[in-house]
Amino acid sequence: MNLLLAEVAQATQRLADAGVPSPRFDAEELAAFVHGVKRGELHRVPDAEFDARYWEAIARREAREPLQHITGRAFFRYLELQVGPGVFVPRPETESVVGWAIDAVRAMDVVEPTVVDLCSGSGAIALAMAQEVPRSRVHAVELSDDAIEWTRKNADGSRVTVHQGDALSALPELDGQVDLVISNPPYIPLTEWEYVAPEARDHDPEMALFSGEDGLDTIRGIERTAHRLLRPGGLVVIEHADTQGGQVPWIFTEERGWADAADHPDLNNRPRFATARKAMP
Repeated sequence: MNLLLAEVAQATQRLADAGVPSPRFDAEELAAFVHGVKRGELHRVPDAEFDARYWEAIARREAREPLQHITGRAFFRYLELQVGPGVFVPRPETESVVGWAIDAVRAMDVVEPTVVDLCSGSGAIALAMAQEVPRSRVHAVELSDDAIEWTRKNADGSRVTVHQGDALSALPELDGQVDLVISNPPYIPLTEWEYVAPEARDHDPEMALFSGEDGLDTIRGIERTAHRLLRPGGLVVIEHADTQGGQVPWIFTEERGWADAADHPDLNNRPRFATARKAMP
């Protein structure tokens, strides 16, 4: 075992003792980042090239600073995104939400589908949609002054159009013309603040996490926005907490002009997102 791998083993134990959920992965990822190699190449780093800055990075992660803030990057589907303070770090569970949306848009009989991503943050969802549905026209909406800087950085050079604005009043010029509205909105109840992981609670923007006493305030607002934006037959896809399974589809009722409202599981078979179709007139 070379020096770096021995240090990674020690770092893994330190991170595990600190309660980091994925200590081995994070220790290896930080080693690869500091030394400018891939995780599978750590064994090739000569002992003489061991960089002591590795332990500075480990100390930051040990204090529960997000891995992605330390490296400045987050991976989402086929994307590498820039992230840091002021923007929500995209999570793996959102990838299945986007996968469903991509399949749904591809199945539409629309040559150039229009997609709107509300509460866009880093732009992960919008950029994945644009990349994997090549003829789509994608709009990303973000309200936060801090977060939208990251949205713009990541969207630079892409086909995504970035708009700063409130998801609840966004893009009136597209009313009735959108094929799919998608969102990973804030959905944590204010009463659950103390149970949120330190990486999110202490580093993600509160605006991206919490939404009223039951966590559903923003989703209720997005229901109205989605109904306004979508064409008849268009789809809305919205992420929620696994504990909110069954609650969100009831927001998209027939009385409000929706059909086929349903929940869908994530890779761990927990309810993770809801979908609905705007009813035909």
